[in-house]
Amino acid sequence: MTPLEILVAAIHGNPAPRIPVFCNLLDQGARELGMTQQEYYARGEHVAEGQLRMRARYGYDNLWSLFYVGKEAELLGSRDVLYADNGSPNVANFVIKEWDDIAKLEVPDDITRHPAWVETGNCLSILQREAGATHPICAYLTASTSMPALLMGMESWLQLLMTGPVDLRDELLRKCSDLFRKEVAAYRAAGVHVLVYSTPFGTPSFVGMKRFKSFSMPWMKRDLEPGGVEGIVYYAGMAPFNAVIRQVLEELAIGAYYISPMDSLAEAKAIIGNRGLTCGVIDDIRMIHWTPEETRAEVRRLCEIGKVGGRFLFGTGVMPMAIPEANIHAMLDAAFAQGGYA
Repeated sequence: MTPLEILVAAIHGNPAPRIPVFCNLLDQGARELGMTQQEYYARGEHVAEGQLRMRARYGYDNLWSLFYVGKEAELLGSRDVLYADNGSPNVANFVIKEWDDIAKLEVPDDITRHPAWVETGNCLSILQREAGATHPICAYLTASTSMPALLMGMESWLQLLMTGPVDLRDELLRKCSDLFRKEVAAYRAAGVHVLVYSTPFGTPSFVGMKRFKSFSMPWMKRDLEPGGVEGIVYYAGMAPFNAVIRQVLEELAIGAYYISPMDSLAEAKAIIGNRGLTCGVIDDIRMIHWTPEETRAEVRRLCEIGKVGGRFLFGTGVMPMAIPEANIHAMLDAAFAQGGYA
């Protein structure tokens, strides 16, 4: 079976020789091509080549169309990017400096014609041509409730959310939600298989249960309503969200959950059961300081919990560049060894 077929089997609970094994190596592509981040992320063909080379080197299943998280803000007017030597690029200058700027935001009618999308489109075309028939292609999408942090900074967004005018808050969220809907449609049209729905406000550990129900859930419904939840993966930025899985299953019907290393995988697996795909995620921040033996032991623990009953995927979080290469190999070797069903 191809990696894509193995993923589809895991999603539907069908027989497969092993679990899917995902690894999120992003900024490492620039180092692989001997480029600065600014050079690397300037061209879609660079990102595609970096992804193809990293997957070929380490042998995991997935490919990413993601450049960097702040790139979505460019679709709403952000222009300045802060590049780093050992971390991910991010927004350097916010487009919303005062609340009056919210009215000036314009969501493009067709985001695929926007200059900020062109290189993403080029990357997707190459990935689809080279591996789309055999390997899962992933896209990262920021939920409407989290996008304002990229446009005005987290402190200003929390101020508007908690104490600002409700009409301004909702105007901003509607525009962010409209952008999200257009992104989902564009990624699906480009052949993306996995749509990672990044919703840090979708966890009560961040906003509390009351605000999750009254604020986060309605906006998540608006984000996902037009195109449905096919291919959507619920991801809360590595924050724990076991407490809301039942509600998300019942109200949003999302079929895949990227469980935080800070949550109990056994609990999440018990809640989700055969209603969806449980993704066990290794704590790859701690991997920076682990030995290969410690890395293998943690992979073994996750797989022993998760693969019982099937419908399980092994995955990683942000995979910092400081992780020793020996630990990456140890992790993936263990994931393939422990993830087999034979």
